[in-house]
Amino acid sequence: MGRRPSRGSRPGGRFVVPKGFTLLELLVVIGIIAILAGILFPAFASARAKARATQCQANLRQIGLALQMYGADWDGRFPFGVDAADRYCPQIWDGFPQWQAWIPYMASVQDILSPYIKSAELWHCPMDSGYDVLEDAGLPLNGRPTAFEAFGSSYFYRTEVAFSQVSPEAMQDGARVNVFFDSWGGWHGREGYGRGRWNILYADGHVKSADRNAYNAAWAFPLL
Repeated sequence: MGRRPSRGSRPGGRFVVPKGFTLLELLVVIGIIAILAGILFPAFASARAKARATQCQANLRQIGLALQMYGADWDGRFPFGVDAADRYCPQIWDGFPQWQAWIPYMASVQDILSPYIKSAELWHCPMDSGYDVLEDAGLPLNGRPTAFEAFGSSYFYRTEVAFSQVSPEAMQDGARVNVFFDSWGGWHGREGYGRGRWNILYADGHVKSADRNAYNAAWAFPLL
């Protein structure tokens, strides 16, 4: 009874060497993989950033609903609270000493809204990577490792709506007044003046991504 040829050999005893890739072929394959990675990785990063921006906007919409519920309980007013910028950089209100004097006695806006918020994670922008200064004002503000971890919120509040005790109905145009917004423009945009982007919750409840011009316009728009 004949013996079955072993793997890697053939009848007659002559050894057959399995054919593999040549060095050139391996280099070609590696080159193709590198090209594909160069194409796909930026696309994946962009898709991830867009998904996080969408989640941030969803957070702000939910905060907007909480504002509406709060207003229904408090005669249409905005929460009489402050954000981290007011708490730790009160000098930004030097031009309004009557308002500045209230700051030490005011609760944080997220604490005031907590009965209307299902999860504290709504205050957490997924792109929040922290900051070291109060943007635009240039004042030291240690929001590390993230603003959410440092202050309990990734978002700032236009505290003027609290100080003035204006209601959305009394505003000149609530669709143009910012109420909550990302506390750092580099999270959804790029670092540097004019290169940032902010997700903004407006007084009428809609949320929109804004470039520097739109962000400045919202700040400049008068309440009444």
